[in-house]
Amino acid sequence: MTNNKSIAETEDEIVDDFELLGEDWSEKYNHIITLGKTSPGLPENLHIEENKVRGCQSNVWLVTHTEGDRIIFEGDSDALIVKGLVALLIKVLSGHTPDEILDTPLTFIERIGLQNNLSPTRNNGLAAMIKQMRFYALAYKAKAKL
Repeated sequence: MTNNKSIAETEDEIVDDFELLGEDWSEKYNHIITLGKTSPGLPENLHIEENKVRGCQSNVWLVTHTEGDRIIFEGDSDALIVKGLVALLIKVLSGHTPDEILDTPLTFIERIGLQNNLSPTRNNGLAAMIKQMRFYALAYKAKAKL
């Protein structure tokens, strides 16, 4: 499932969605939780140690594969709000090339005020998820050069 929109265009859509929710962060948290509830997640057999994202307080699993030159991310968490955060990152990064993932700064997190409204442990987990996704992109890019 390649992504026809740029990372920046997808980020703009997310920012627009969050702006519609106004200033009330309880509504925004509910939106993130709903994203988690509606995310397909991963089958239980992929909830294994080698797919775990290190640095997250909750359990987070992330797997990838490629379609042509594009990376497809799938993820899951045992905490709904974190599963929603995973879903947001997948929406933004999945279906793009390694270069797009590595070269495009993620601005939506700051633009929607997420970093200011998550606990420090959730912020650390979010950073760990982004780091892991970029690590996969770097690995695929290196592999493609072989």
